[in-house]
Amino acid sequence: MSAHVKRAYRYRFCPTDAQAAELSRTFGCVRKVYNLALAARTQAWVTRQERVNYHQTSAMLTAWKKTEELAYLNEVSSVPLQQTLRHLQMAFTHFFGKRARYPRFKSRKKSRRSAEYTTSAFRFRDGALTLAKMTEPLAVVWSRPLPEGMAPSTVTVSQDAAGRWFVSLLCEDPSVQPLPATGQAVGVDVDVGLDHLLTLSTGEKITNPRHERRDRAALAKAQRNLARKARGEGANRRKARLKVAKIHARIADRRRDTLHKLTTRLVRENQTIVIEDLTVRNMVKNRKLARAISDAAWALFRGLLEYKAAWYGREVIAVDRFFPSSKLCSHCGTLQEKMPLSVRTWTCDCATTHDRDVNAAKNLLAAGLAVSACGAGVRPQRRTPGGQSATKHEPPRREP
Repeated sequence: MSAHVKRAYRYRFCPTDAQAAELSRTFGCVRKVYNLALAARTQAWVTRQERVNYHQTSAMLTAWKKTEELAYLNEVSSVPLQQTLRHLQMAFTHFFGKRARYPRFKSRKKSRRSAEYTTSAFRFRDGALTLAKMTEPLAVVWSRPLPEGMAPSTVTVSQDAAGRWFVSLLCEDPSVQPLPATGQAVGVDVDVGLDHLLTLSTGEKITNPRHERRDRAALAKAQRNLARKARGEGANRRKARLKVAKIHARIADRRRDTLHKLTTRLVRENQTIVIEDLTVRNMVKNRKLARAISDAAWALFRGLLEYKAAWYGREVIAVDRFFPSSKLCSHCGTLQEKMPLSVRTWTCDCATTHDRDVNAAKNLLAAGLAVSACGAGVRPQRRTPGGQSATKHEPPRREP
């Protein structure tokens, strides 16, 4: 790990009318340049089998600014426009590396409204942040201090669907250092039935807050009100849409706060954390559980857990999704033939009574430690109900 970790600090701010108008123009220009460059790169590949790189799209941007049709691109800072070309280059790099799908065009209504500024396009002095093309600093609500003596290397301004404005400052944080080593290891099982958010191999069950259910009635009412509004850009429809977006934002904020606290606790207390390599996109195809699975945000939990583990010198092990953690007795290794989701407790042939989720978490922990000790791809040895032992290798892992 590098000496200093780069960490983003996110704050709310309240722009003036002039600043909001300038940023909205910038968002629009960023989206336009991204789409033009994506179209040019796609056309070059389809017609000539030619790969266009960042430097070529940068030259295209210079030419676009000289045309009468796109002359308005000169009205905003050039840095966010260059940065969006770099983002497109990174998207193609991930695509050709088979880590992501082909880049998609940005939508005016659905895509994230954001712009990234590098050091040449902003000034940060004495706690005041001023962006290029602006005369006044942003009214940032400094909810927590930046690392002492550190200045941001990039600034990203964004606006969410609820109309809230955010600024994210990327800084080196010297306070992020590996935590003292601990011998603790824990297995984490996600409850597909969703009675609990998580179950640990220690027997602890984390209550599922069900954030979406708390606001379900208010959300349904707001969505019905939105559905009654005439389609278009009318003020009444815009107000109704904003009300729906604010409820969604409140739910997402509570969910993110809960998962941040939970992942921080797991990383601080344990040296090794074993999870299951679930495919959420397949799980949500179950129409009866899709809403609850989405509300639990397993993918977000895993993402937070992995980057915090990397920061603080911990290890996260993902056990293959086909590992039968629920059907395997953690005491004797007997593998049950069937284990319906409705079965929450069961008794093995060895007379051991198991809680389904605690047993699964224990098996995940054993499998993860075996992988760590023996190498990836090996499942721990287990017995069939007839008593015969069997060792099975995992199917090839897929990139998440």
